[in-house]
Amino acid sequence: MSKRVLAIIAAIVASGIYGINHTVAKGVMPVYIEPFGFIFLRVFGAAILFWAISLLGPKEKIATSDWPRILACSIFGMVINMLFFFKGLSLSTPINSSVIVTLSPVMVLILASVLIRERITLLKSMGIIVGLAGAMVLVLFSAESKDNAPNIPLGNVLFMVNAFSYGLYLILVKPLTSKYHPFTLMKWLFTLAVFINLPITIGEFTAVQWQSLPFEAIWKMAFVVLGTTFTTYLLNVFALRQLSASTISAFIYLQPLIAIIYAIATGADSLNTTKVVAGLLVFTGVYMVTKKKTEIRA
Repeated sequence: MSKRVLAIIAAIVASGIYGINHTVAKGVMPVYIEPFGFIFLRVFGAAILFWAISLLGPKEKIATSDWPRILACSIFGMVINMLFFFKGLSLSTPINSSVIVTLSPVMVLILASVLIRERITLLKSMGIIVGLAGAMVLVLFSAESKDNAPNIPLGNVLFMVNAFSYGLYLILVKPLTSKYHPFTLMKWLFTLAVFINLPITIGEFTAVQWQSLPFEAIWKMAFVVLGTTFTTYLLNVFALRQLSASTISAFIYLQPLIAIIYAIATGADSLNTTKVVAGLLVFTGVYMVTKKKTEIRA
């Protein structure tokens, strides 16, 4: 199996975890933990895991010239991205969050062409459009529940900031992925994120009634730390070593589809023609974007 195929599989698995996360994380906020407190748990837990696993990797020293980029990656990928997403999720709905994050590929495509002169092929541009069309089908025609969603408009705006921040993170971290081992990169990114997030998140974290948490809340929190954070960030960094930033971001289009499938499997939603059509468009868009580059340029 080629490295490119493995990278695509890694990106698909990461998107699958993210898709499930929209419902799982929503299920514990704000009843058991407030969104910012959840972020401290998330980055602190992931930092510990990455430091532990880094013992299995090579001993690398970060070049002095790379620290500004590392800091920027931490701010956009582990601070702004996470804070705005979880706060938005506490105000809006999982379906909204899973769809609005599909703005990231469009932003990555534009940012990549401007900042790092990444080539934009005609096929890739068309794939972005087709995938976005599938996401928009979900936005315009999927019914939403407003239970436990006190301010959907504000939450949706926060999702848009999250999408931009994550897109910029992918652009900034791409050069570092070919220079440092994923374990080295992630341990420093999350360590910085712990300290940057600390003054914003520690209050809500210490307010959690840890001794009275039910098993449902515990396993969902563990899923977010182990799955949504530790595993997905590791998989995406691995995938970025073989795929472009815009290709990786295109897998975000799988999130609405996976989020709906998970909701159906858990009895929280049902399948209809709209979702089938949207799913086909999403898969087609991802296929077009991940296909080998052609000689035709947009």
